Amino acid sequence: MARYAILILPAFNRVYGASAVGLTRSELAFFGERALGGRVGEITETRMGGVPYVTFEADDLPERDVAFLSNLSSLYALFELEGGLLRPVEVRPLDRFDTDLLTIQKYAGKTNEHFTKMLMNVTLLATAHPERMLTRKLSVFDPMCGRGTTLNQALMYGLDATGIDIDAKDFDAYANFLRTWLKNKRLKHSAEITPIRRERAQVGRRFHVTLGRTKEAWKAGEVDSITMINADTLRSAELLRARSFDALVTDAPYGVQHGSRQGTGGSRAARWPCWRPPCPPGARCCAPARRSACPGTPTWRLAAKWSRSWRATAWRSSRRPGSSTGWTRPSTGTSSWPGCPTR
Repeated sequence: MARYAILILPAFNRVYGASAVGLTRSELAFFGERALGGRVGEITETRMGGVPYVTFEADDLPERDVAFLSNLSSLYALFELEGGLLRPVEVRPLDRFDTDLLTIQKYAGKTNEHFTKMLMNVTLLATAHPERMLTRKLSVFDPMCGRGTTLNQALMYGLDATGIDIDAKDFDAYANFLRTWLKNKRLKHSAEITPIRRERAQVGRRFHVTLGRTKEAWKAGEVDSITMINADTLRSAELLRARSFDALVTDAPYGVQHGSRQGTGGSRAARWPCWRPPCPPGARCCAPARRSACPGTPTWRLAAKWSRSWRATAWRSSRRPGSSTGWTRPSTGTSSWPGCPTR
């Protein structure tokens, strides 16, 4: 049994940085369950040279396992421990673009990009076919996308993504950012904003981008697509085709930065619709529960196996660093979105 060590990626956010080791341990345990066939064990925090590492035991890691572990949200480097020495293991993350796609935007209330990546990983691995995270071009939906952190992470992985947000300022800010970023990177692309009309009335706007990673890919029609819609997320089923997405990933603001307001123009935190119709049976949803009172111990809520009648059954996995997964089934038959807090 070989032993490995993960060097944690430095985080600029002090609060997140303090929780990074615990979060990495939980994320690694989930990777071990869902992608590595349970072959990961003895996940602990180890300090070497005054630096914290997450260490674990596993059989010799084949290329496929390394490919999965390369995408851990806080992984900076992976080593195999040999007699007290660290032997580097070459990692091959899915990242298709420069990291400034995720880090360049700075604004109040922005989700830490490492946390967004972790949400994306957990959701994609929770599907019936976790191997498709590496082998398929999946489609992701964020029903409360803000300024597009989730959309950018999906693009980073080479996935297609669609997001909805009611905030016009966030919509304009994201459109301006992505257009500027694409021009600065000199990537071949098309980008347009069009109105969305229903019954001769404008109900929103759509920002749609297609881009090629290389000039050759663009000419061959091998493109990635990002769509952001400025509209009320409650109209998701009306504005999006049924069964269009493989995963639903979102990080709700919970009023921490954005607050709650009354009226038809209320904040995203006040709206918890059922976003089931755009996603097919077997798709997965991941949104963190209320901020945990214990740093580094988020609670994952995974909506699983939607039936033909779109009645959802939610499964909740309460994770703490180093713990095993405990699946519990909440009550069913409610009309509200399972697993989401009521306000």
